Amino acid sequence: MENRDERERERERERERERERERERESERERERERERERERQRDRERERQRERERVRERESEREREREREREREREREREKERERKRERERERDAVQRTPDNIAGK
Repeated sequence: MENRDERERERERERERERERERERESERERERERERERERQRDRERERQRERERVRERESEREREREREREREREREREKERERKRERERERDAVQRTPDNIAGK
């Protein structure tokens, strides 16, 4: 009888140890899930930083394109001023050539 009780107590202790091991395994699985969630949050943050860097590069590229367009507009204004000065010189030259003295060949 005593032997049987002892075996039963031993089986109960073994079941308890097994339950404890299972709780440990479950705790470890939960820690691993938490580590995985943290890795995923890290990846999300890195993707967001990457997207932000890309947006910054795109804004800078757009600003550079706008500066280039402005430089081109400025060059075109300068060319137009030069054409206008050239037309003005031609008008002045033509006006001199049409003076009565020049027309009469004097």
